[in-house]
Amino acid sequence: MKNIYSHCFSVLSAVVLASAVWADTVPILKGQATQGGMLWGHVAPGTQVHLGGTAVEVHKDGIFVIGFSRDKTGVATLEYRYANGTAERQDIIVKPRKFNVEHVNGLPPKTVTPPPEWTARRKVENGRVRSARAVMTPEIQWVEGFLKPADGRFSGFYGSQRILNGKPRSPHYGLDIAADVGTPIWAPAGGVVRLAAADFLLEGGIVIIDHGLGVTSTLFHMNSVAVKEGERVARGDVIGTVGAKGRANGPHVDWRVNWQNVRLDPLLLLPLENE
Repeated sequence: MKNIYSHCFSVLSAVVLASAVWADTVPILKGQATQGGMLWGHVAPGTQVHLGGTAVEVHKDGIFVIGFSRDKTGVATLEYRYANGTAERQDIIVKPRKFNVEHVNGLPPKTVTPPPEWTARRKVENGRVRSARAVMTPEIQWVEGFLKPADGRFSGFYGSQRILNGKPRSPHYGLDIAADVGTPIWAPAGGVVRLAAADFLLEGGIVIIDHGLGVTSTLFHMNSVAVKEGERVARGDVIGTVGAKGRANGPHVDWRVNWQNVRLDPLLLLPLENE
């Protein structure tokens, strides 16, 4: 099957490397305009981009990226304000999706409903995650595309509603890959490690990689973490191993992708043969 997503990233990489002179015109966007999807494009350097009235970071070469949440519906509007003073609008229809309901039973009660004594620690851990994802690095490491971060079968999908021990919980925002404990985990794309911790309460071993322009990967339930905060990694570098730490009912790695605070579907960023 043709590798459509990787092809799109390759085309964009070629455009960046060519440093072509772009006219002041609405760009052709790559990616998927759907719930959980990521779109990226290229404008003339100096162009300001706004999504729904909010400024979008633009790389010095004119590359920008946006994303849509699981529950985004209707039309999203991009506005381009060019250096010559003109402006254009681009309306994007966000395609809806249907998500599955999953029942997960047999979890320890305290991992489904954390006890009060966990509150202070969870506040600190959640704060570290927010801080790691808030960094806006002027890089575009994601432009080379993403790879599946571990060998194994997909065991959980983005957007699915999970019922834990019979109690409804918020939707799952990651892509789970089941594998044996100790299976290597690779960086799905290059970037800088913004968070590396061995034993968060619910996530177990966790790593957050900053790919640039607000795009990050989070990987958790890791048995071991092999990188340090501030370390630069390349796509395919080993960053740790698969485990079952934290709130997990078996060994797997939970891979999540964010554009700033927007949770994206990692599966949409992989080559089609991985589906």
